[in-house]
Amino acid sequence: MSNVTIYSTPTCHFCHAAKEFFTENKVAFTEHDVASDMDKRTEMIEMTGQMGVPVIKIDEDIIVGFDEDKIKELLKM
Repeated sequence: MSNVTIYSTPTCHFCHAAKEFFTENKVAFTEHDVASDMDKRTEMIEMTGQMGVPVIKIDEDIIVGFDEDKIKELLKM
């Protein structure tokens, strides 16, 4: 099983869509709210070089934005 992490904010529509996708497809994930967690925000910026959300990390692969096709590919769905 893949290790899935999402860096998101409460007001981000695409963040909500990504989390709904994971929930509907029974994909376990860890969520970090970068609006309130400054350490995780810094981690996300250092990882991607930018502040856009969602940032989805699947194992060692990083996706900026909600790219459903890429997520399915990485999760072998």
